[in-house]
Amino acid sequence: MEERLQKILSAAGVASRRSAEGYIEAGRVTVNGRRAALGEKADPDRDDIRVDGRPLRPPERRTYLMRHKPRGFVTTLSDEKGRRTVAELVAGCGARVWPVGRLDLDSEGLLLMTDDGALTQKLLHPSHEVEKEYHVRVTGDAERGVPLLRGRMELDGVLLRPAKVAVLGREGRETLLSVVIHEGRNRQVRRMCALAGLGVRRLCRVREGPVALGALPPGRWRPLTAGELSALKSL
Repeated sequence: MEERLQKILSAAGVASRRSAEGYIEAGRVTVNGRRAALGEKADPDRDDIRVDGRPLRPPERRTYLMRHKPRGFVTTLSDEKGRRTVAELVAGCGARVWPVGRLDLDSEGLLLMTDDGALTQKLLHPSHEVEKEYHVRVTGDAERGVPLLRGRMELDGVLLRPAKVAVLGREGRETLLSVVIHEGRNRQVRRMCALAGLGVRRLCRVREGPVALGALPPGRWRPLTAGELSALKSL
């Protein structure tokens, strides 16, 4: 399929689209032995595209999955204690993918998995401040605890950004909260709730950045849509 050259160069990891335009204007790009022009289109599967005389490598196919992790699975590819891992849940996906971030053994919900190292680092790096939303069923004095969760809290000597917390409902002695954080420290939401005097009965991640878990059943996975992937890469 034909696409603009700057888009092809960007997809192949040569340069950003803007920098690729500069390459083309400087005469560094050829198509089928002819100097390329800005705005020109080509088919990377059919045409011989070169940068500084070197053939353009086609972009590698990557795998991007959304998994609804059930409780009782560890977020690793192997476990020395013999516990069940999320690798078992995606054994039939056709690629060796790894989890982006983690959910502890007793937590459930949205877990992104991929074989794209660049996207993994982007989503995990604190500078991008990717939001993570959890639905948390807690016990204890929520009227006292929720303002504490919304305030400045410290874990492992690190001052956390204030969480966004909303009460979604109450049932008997339990309260269902929506908790949105930016960091991803070990068991962060559970430890924050403990500091606020709340006990966690159930914890489910329902959103990471622009991607929501939706109605995906526990234990199941599906590929990310083109729209979801584009939204993640634009963060």
